[in-house]
Amino acid sequence: MKKVIAAGLIAGSLCLVSPASAHESTFNDVYEDDVMHPLRVAYYVIHPIGFAAEWLVGRPFQYIISRDELSNIFGYKPLGEDATYRAMSNDM
Repeated sequence: MKKVIAAGLIAGSLCLVSPASAHESTFNDVYEDDVMHPLRVAYYVIHPIGFAAEWLVGRPFQYIISRDELSNIFGYKPLGEDATYRAMSNDM
């Protein structure tokens, strides 16, 4: 068990000192006022929540209702290739 822990520590330390980190950092050292605008700060907090909600709720829900077996139950009809409702209006 000690060998596994030691190997993990060595591998972790090698990742930290990898050649990729030896290059110059791409971090922008110039301060920008836009970054600290109150709406931008709110965006930094809300965006990960929305992203997670899309992938954990929205996409699985769309996957379920778009199945051929369930599309009639939910009334799902795919949009046209140009992403408009013109394709649906012909069916009504």
